[in-house]
Amino acid sequence: MQVVTTAVRKAGRRLLRDFGEVEQLQVSMKGPSDFVSTADLRAEQTLKEELSKARPGFAFLMEESGESGDDSWEWRWVVDPLDGTTNFLHGIPHWAISVGIEKRTGTETSEVVAGVIYNPASDELFWAEKGVGAFLNDRRLRVSGRKDIREAVFATGIPFAGVPRKAEFSSILHRVMPQVAGVRRFGAAALDLAWLAAGRYDGFWELGLKKWDIAAGLVMVKEAGGAASDPDGGDPYGSGNVVAGNQTLQPKLRELVVDGIAAVKARPAG
Repeated sequence: MQVVTTAVRKAGRRLLRDFGEVEQLQVSMKGPSDFVSTADLRAEQTLKEELSKARPGFAFLMEESGESGDDSWEWRWVVDPLDGTTNFLHGIPHWAISVGIEKRTGTETSEVVAGVIYNPASDELFWAEKGVGAFLNDRRLRVSGRKDIREAVFATGIPFAGVPRKAEFSSILHRVMPQVAGVRRFGAAALDLAWLAAGRYDGFWELGLKKWDIAAGLVMVKEAGGAASDPDGGDPYGSGNVVAGNQTLQPKLRELVVDGIAAVKARPAG
């Protein structure tokens, strides 16, 4: 964990400098409403250099540069150098560096056993390790204890323009909103999961996420006493479809998500 903490803090210092000069960043389009900045690329390079120097045998899965290292890796870094890029580029101080540590457990299986999520703008460093717990800096984290869905605040991610599954999102939201105290969308899935682990949210759902978005966050939620699955009850790390929450509210949220998806599938074509 010390290796990762050192790396994310170094990358974070560079990102903070760029964040202070956000108007001058050179920005290019990567896809629909998905920006890549020079800051993003520099942060990824810093992380790769620092992590490779400390653990030269580990492979990588990184948002910008993809997979690298030995195909038969035993350990792998799963890295999002700047989760919440749109927030970053608009001067909104809600973005993070996310690093998951994945261990191969079989020929076709693996498990994320630790992770770090760091928001340099607030200097909040969330970390978790399997069997050790989840922490914010040095404070132990636990998911919220709320049991009444009417008192719950859930987080989600709204699909961008040009991204599929907008109909499913709208259908799910239509079912969730009348039953809860509030729904929040802050635009950084890694921080959503970290905040869930910290008890700031009571649940979170989003469809179509990538491994680097959720690797660190999923182990954090579980180590804080929460539950996470995909809508079908399977592994969200493989599918990228996440429904997470405390042990009481996660099944209730999953039921609403399943109903929302089913309603879209039942609509007549055209």
